Amino acid sequence: MPADAPPAAQTAVLDGVAPEIGVAKPDPILVVDGVVRSFGGLTAVDVDHLELPRGLITGLIGPNGAGKTTFFNLMTGFDKPNEGTWSFNGEPLAGVSAHNVARRGMVRTFQLTKSLTRLKVIENMKLAATQQRGERFLSALMPPAWRDQERDIEARAMDLLARFKLDKMRDEYAGTLSGGQRKLLEMARALMVQPEMVMLDEPMAGVNPVLTQSLLRHVKDLRGQGMTVLFVEHDMDVVMDISDWVVCMAEGRIIAEGPPESIGTNSAVIDAYLGRQHDEDPAVAPGASAEPPHPEPRTQRASAADEEPR
Repeated sequence: MPADAPPAAQTAVLDGVAPEIGVAKPDPILVVDGVVRSFGGLTAVDVDHLELPRGLITGLIGPNGAGKTTFFNLMTGFDKPNEGTWSFNGEPLAGVSAHNVARRGMVRTFQLTKSLTRLKVIENMKLAATQQRGERFLSALMPPAWRDQERDIEARAMDLLARFKLDKMRDEYAGTLSGGQRKLLEMARALMVQPEMVMLDEPMAGVNPVLTQSLLRHVKDLRGQGMTVLFVEHDMDVVMDISDWVVCMAEGRIIAEGPPESIGTNSAVIDAYLGRQHDEDPAVAPGASAEPPHPEPRTQRASAADEEPR
């Protein structure tokens, strides 16, 4: 078994789980019921029921405009639904603010990185730590009350930066980092919260192949540490490589879910990506199987600066 493969005990929780929309999972970490988000006459998200398996990697796929990022925004408190409920670790999250969602152990990254460009890398990291005593007015006036915690936070930040090979850039301003390095910083910063679940919105987008492999290793490491990962990705090779379970959205709805091997040949998924006319393409010989869904290739903005930090 490869070193980065999930332990059999982890994936065994999905044994016997049918590849059906809304299927129940043993001990789900996130449960979504009847969540709808509309913008005028457009329904961006309409999820009847979804359960995410704990401690595994779930890939969320779908064409552009399928509602994936809106779904992320709703789950993490950055947007409010028109209706519906959802719970994390059995606790309702509807109406909970984004920062309190993070404090409860569910954090997310963004398609476009949100690093604070005028702060140094180490400052970006330390800012993400929760329950800092020095943030309270009275405690801030008494340095002995927070100095030990501050040292612990910095040590944890440096451990994470070393893990992501950004430790030599600790005193660089975040605005000077390449796009790929900012992706690494954002993932490392999310871990400062010590979350149970990490939601990654297109972590590989715009990243060169070398850094993509580094990011993939880090995502697999999260699973190895027992964290739950939900990630949006358009590169189907990446999805099939690291996902234990895959959910596909189209026009705001979930149209399929199951293990990667079942999603790659699912007719609803193929229709969503290629259109219902794909099986009538005269170039396809009668009886030939349709090609698995592959969205349009991502443009790789590769540069020497985007390579993995040494």
